[in-house]
Amino acid sequence: MEDLVENVLSEARKKEEKFKTIEVHKDIDLEIDEGNLLACDHNPLDVKKLKSDKEGYLKKLARDNAQLLFNKIWQVPVKRVDEVIIAKLPEPKTVLPREKKIPKPKPPTKWEQYSQLKGIQNKKKARKVWDEESKEWKPAWGYKRVNDTNKEWVLEVPQNADPYEDQFAKLKKGKQEKVAKNELQRLRNIARTSKSKVPGVGLTPTDKTDKHQVSKAISLAKMSTASLGKFTEKLPNEKPAKNMGKKRKFEPNMGDMAKERSKQLEIFNKMQNKKPKLNITKAVNKHIHENDKARGEQKRENPKKKDKKQGGGKKIKNFSRDTQGSKAGKGQKGAKGGKHKGGTNKRRK
Repeated sequence: MEDLVENVLSEARKKEEKFKTIEVHKDIDLEIDEGNLLACDHNPLDVKKLKSDKEGYLKKLARDNAQLLFNKIWQVPVKRVDEVIIAKLPEPKTVLPREKKIPKPKPPTKWEQYSQLKGIQNKKKARKVWDEESKEWKPAWGYKRVNDTNKEWVLEVPQNADPYEDQFAKLKKGKQEKVAKNELQRLRNIARTSKSKVPGVGLTPTDKTDKHQVSKAISLAKMSTASLGKFTEKLPNEKPAKNMGKKRKFEPNMGDMAKERSKQLEIFNKMQNKKPKLNITKAVNKHIHENDKARGEQKRENPKKKDKKQGGGKKIKNFSRDTQGSKAGKGQKGAKGGKHKGGTNKRRK
């Protein structure tokens, strides 16, 4: 009987050692942030236990702190979803630093703006569709999809189409055009959000095609040949394309030594010459501009002098011929001066 009691007690002790109690005592309470699942322990470490059994002491400390954190989590409201208990965590208290900035919300695309304006709601499509031919469920798109035209060994020729036209090549070309159109639309959405223009490549559809885009497309088509357009015939009165770049020319490694020497001496002379080159045209234009500017400032400061000159000119224009002649004859010798004087004296009398 005594042996049986001892066995029961030993088993109970083993269970207690295996499953420790959930009640943990700490001298200083832990700072627990349930939102971030964070527990901060400010209690001092026991140096003797740490030195004697470092691994066991740290494991025990981590277990006790984790138990306190779980005890705190069980105090928040919980609910059961599909036989799983879920805890609703509160807002985090500790502000954690981010490596990158918070991503900005993506601007809506052109279709999203239109659908929002018209009130169109997207209906979620089913991932799998029933196939009547194979009598099984197949994906609506992607690998092994329903009505996969790539696996068709024969295609029906439409009534209005050319009977000798390759329908398989036509179908493949149409698919490539759709992919290119979707990619172009994606790039346009990105350009619209970043407020930049999409560069036209070839004859891609644009909102407003102008002559510069057409000329650029023609030049690109010419440059696509093996000779880079060297032997391509030009149209009558065709102007050379602008901003298309020029082919770089490199000097040969083994060239004319005299020519190379002269180039190096020219660079050396430019570096040694301290006197800058005088641009006479530029200097004269600058001098004329400064004079005009000074004259304009002088006229703004003294506008009365300008009015006096204009008034004197008007008085001279209103004089008669006789008075003009008398003024012209003043101080002059000769018969003409005397005649004019006599004429004026008679009229005065």
